[in-house]
Amino acid sequence: MNILLLNWRDMKNPLAGGAEVATNEHVKAWMSGGNHVYWVSAKFNGAKDQEDSGNLHVIRKGNFVTIYIWAIFVYYFSGIHFDLVVDQMHGIPFFTPLYVRVPIIVFIHEIAGEIWDYMYPFPVNIFGRFIEKILLLPYRNKQFMTVSESTKKDLIAAGIPGKNIVICINGITNKPLERIPQKEKIPTFLFVSRVVRMKGIEEVIKAFGFITQHIPSSQLWVVGGGVPAYLEQLSNMAKEYGVDQKIFFLGRLSESEKLKRMRRAHMLLHASVKEGWGLVVVEAASQATPSIVYNVPGLRDSVKDDVTGVVLRKNTPSAMAEAAVLLLKDKRRYAKFQKACLSFAGSVSWENASKKSSDLLKKCI
Repeated sequence: MNILLLNWRDMKNPLAGGAEVATNEHVKAWMSGGNHVYWVSAKFNGAKDQEDSGNLHVIRKGNFVTIYIWAIFVYYFSGIHFDLVVDQMHGIPFFTPLYVRVPIIVFIHEIAGEIWDYMYPFPVNIFGRFIEKILLLPYRNKQFMTVSESTKKDLIAAGIPGKNIVICINGITNKPLERIPQKEKIPTFLFVSRVVRMKGIEEVIKAFGFITQHIPSSQLWVVGGGVPAYLEQLSNMAKEYGVDQKIFFLGRLSESEKLKRMRRAHMLLHASVKEGWGLVVVEAASQATPSIVYNVPGLRDSVKDDVTGVVLRKNTPSAMAEAAVLLLKDKRRYAKFQKACLSFAGSVSWENASKKSSDLLKKCI
């Protein structure tokens, strides 16, 4: 088949995140079945207009706004007959039911909802939250693929029939450790994500400030890139909390270096507003590192509460700090969590996820 994949970012985009990692894993499985995938996404500085690698053809057009218009031109005027279109939705879909005449699969990680409040000012945020569900109406009879039970529930609440939704839980690209590793000599906490407000970095810094009141020797590693102005704001925030000498902003790391940090850290802290599926949580689990997370969609799916980590009852920095300190001081419980983390991470695989999505492609044709 010739598969047209519409996504606002591709894997080489500097802003690519977990959604693109997941998409790429599915794409690799689709290509192994002999399919050609045409991944259409927005341009970015230094990007080539087109790149071909085997059965993958990346086509970059316009920007993060005009890509939605360019998608129509690619569909009609590329000279390629597409057998199936994958419409990946990030707040705004590609409106494919209005012009596509072949089967459509909607790939969605989460309904943005409250994320609009963190990405855009008033009144754009209110409009975004309202219009997002309206935009789903043309897709009511289309096939959906998502990554968690939480997102499936959100889609059903937005009017998508449950029978049209298939869950493909994200896997991890690395193999879980076979034994418990040696951790840092001092209590070390970890934040891994794009460093933006909606990912909860400010909440984590506040929580870490409370943690240091109980464990003064602790440190926090922040892994992920961000806008320089915002990073400076966070640095000033750390100074206000008196923890600037204990927080280390490491920027974007290679996959191997990221896993090394996960392996050495005692705990991952995640306070995102919302996730589709907490990929970094499972990656940390694969390195025998439990997570303390806010009780939000995605994170409550990827953490087995009181087994591989703690899903908080109250989403506050003080509650996060309290849970982290209690877990770290209870060595027996912590060791139990570590073993459960390795077991859980071993049960989550891209092989299972991509097989499910490949079967879905065949079903839709």
